[in-house]
Amino acid sequence: MKTVRLKDGTVIPALGQGTWEMGEDPSKHEQELGALRYGIEHGMTLIDTAEMYGEGKSEQLVGEAVRGYDRSKLYLVSKVYPWNAGREHIFKSCEQSLKRLGTDYLDLYLLHWRGEVPLSETVACMNELVKKGMIRHWGVSNFDVSDMEDLMAAGGEDCVTDQVLYHLGSRGVEYDLVPWLKKHNMLTMSYSPLVRTVELRKRIVTHPAVIKVARDHQITETQVMLAFLIHDPAVFAVPKAASIEHVQQNRDVLDMELSDEEYATLSQAFPMPDHKVELDMF
Repeated sequence: MKTVRLKDGTVIPALGQGTWEMGEDPSKHEQELGALRYGIEHGMTLIDTAEMYGEGKSEQLVGEAVRGYDRSKLYLVSKVYPWNAGREHIFKSCEQSLKRLGTDYLDLYLLHWRGEVPLSETVACMNELVKKGMIRHWGVSNFDVSDMEDLMAAGGEDCVTDQVLYHLGSRGVEYDLVPWLKKHNMLTMSYSPLVRTVELRKRIVTHPAVIKVARDHQITETQVMLAFLIHDPAVFAVPKAASIEHVQQNRDVLDMELSDEEYATLSQAFPMPDHKVELDMF
């Protein structure tokens, strides 16, 4: 199974389970619960959520899903709103996330996006949360290179990852951000790796290069998209999967490997920009 390694040596799956918009529809509760548990039981022990997702409902769903499993085998990730990322609110926000998740600590806590709270204050609070044992690691989300440089200037050397929108059809981060993160021994964490925009996703999965790789490996075109991302050992992704069938497809990607030639073919079909572009996000 493909894994990635944090700067302190912690090993986690290269694919986790995203939960955006999960936990909000009671009619889907059992299906979503089953999907998360299936993932855990098949090695997808990294689960990504946030206080923003359903204003806590996603965290509650995850908390119910992980109940009864060995906590030490899980890697739970949540995110704090920018306006809660200062000394006045962050400790309470973290406590509430822990309560909803039914755990004593988070493995990774992310600043969801940059806001008005000074980065130096957020960094100091994150480091305090680590000392208190409330979190193991911390990172950021939706930060571009200039933001990361500001973070370093604010004492953010302990940041372990930057979670950004990144997929085969949106490779702008590869121009400068991914190399910057590698230089500083940080991982790139991809959200929306299977593309939310219907038109763009259709363009990707119907491309001859993607179809050929899928046929050669006897997998789906969306599995090719995931395999492309985690071909890089410094990248991991958290695709959302609200059904067991979808989770199973994602999990299978952890046991396959694209050849360098296949990676190059896909890269040529959907090339990285040759200049700096604005950070993609939604």
